[in-house]
Amino acid sequence: MSEDQLYSSVKNALRILRSFTLDEPEKKVTDLASELGLGKSSVSRLLATMASEGFVIKDPETQKYRLGLTILGLNTVAISCLEVTRESQPILQRLVYEIGETAHVGTLEGMDVVYLNKVECKHPVQILTHIGRRNPAHSTSSGKVILAYQGEEVIEQLIERGLQKYTVNTITDPDDFRSTLKTIRERGYAISIEEMREGVASIAAPVQDYTGKVVYAISVIGPVHRMNPYDVSIINKVKSAAKEISEKLGYWKN
Repeated sequence: MSEDQLYSSVKNALRILRSFTLDEPEKKVTDLASELGLGKSSVSRLLATMASEGFVIKDPETQKYRLGLTILGLNTVAISCLEVTRESQPILQRLVYEIGETAHVGTLEGMDVVYLNKVECKHPVQILTHIGRRNPAHSTSSGKVILAYQGEEVIEQLIERGLQKYTVNTITDPDDFRSTLKTIRERGYAISIEEMREGVASIAAPVQDYTGKVVYAISVIGPVHRMNPYDVSIINKVKSAAKEISEKLGYWKN
């Protein structure tokens, strides 16, 4: 096998792994071949190789593949090694104790928020925000607060892709969305009230790395009947927690 062929095989294997999602956790060879534009024999060969190393598992009854335990192990190592995960843990725990709602740390990947750390309260909201979960940035407080500090090209790229509507409160008008991000920058925090899911609200504040760039967000999420997203005391606690994590990551504001 030439170097170019090896590179192509590795790239296609990674494309296969990334194609598995929470919405489609299992796929057949024909599904993958059609989705990725590859030959069925190539996909079958790559899956067999990955299965031998535990990266995927084949269900003998359905003939469908799903991610294997090797991926889980790598994910655990990757998450545990992230400095922000380590540094945020006690701060998230304190925030949950003080506010009584679930707290997260997330980052922006593409046009989605990916949750890197999470501490649940005693009665958490039933919404998909587990570690590794991707949610649309424009309809979450974490996503909006990170986007507010990004360059104009990033924001416009998201708008051009389309602001999908999830509830009646989801911001879908481009001008309204730009205005919202401007307000977030001015206030230093973001709120989301039933924008992703009805009955759920969240508050987020920006977390900066040692260069001062906003790369993460800390947020608390709870049901609207239990958590008032306009509560100044809660907002200040979230902002204070974000500042503390930023400092632990090496950022000090002059």
